Amino acid sequence: QVQLVESGGGLVQPGGSLRLSCAVSGSISSAVAMGWYRQAPGKQRELVAIMTSETSTNYATSVKGRFTISRDNAKNTVYLQMNSLKPEDTAVYYCNAQYYIGSIVAYWGQGTQVTVSS
Repeated sequence: QVQLVESGGGLVQPGGSLRLSCAVSGSISSAVAMGWYRQAPGKQRELVAIMTSETSTNYATSVKGRFTISRDNAKNTVYLQMNSLKPEDTAVYYCNAQYYIGSIVAYWGQGTQVTVSS
């Protein structure tokens, strides 16, 4: 069983920055994909950023150019650097890891709250 623990959320003013971390109990180098999702109140969970290899990333249109996903394989940690934050970025952010174990198995963290407000 792979466990994911997010950290780094909090309250930030519009235009500010935060860096989220996701510590993974398993080896992220063997993961098929690592990603960040978010869910705002009353909305469905949506993909924010996903990384399928060291150089292959994809971002939601709403965060492209502002957010950056990265990984440290030695620390089994995935990061989400969030710059130029907007109030509409307010949500619970979840880390996701996908492994191939005969089929794709997805693991989730417990989420970390990000609130962008003045």
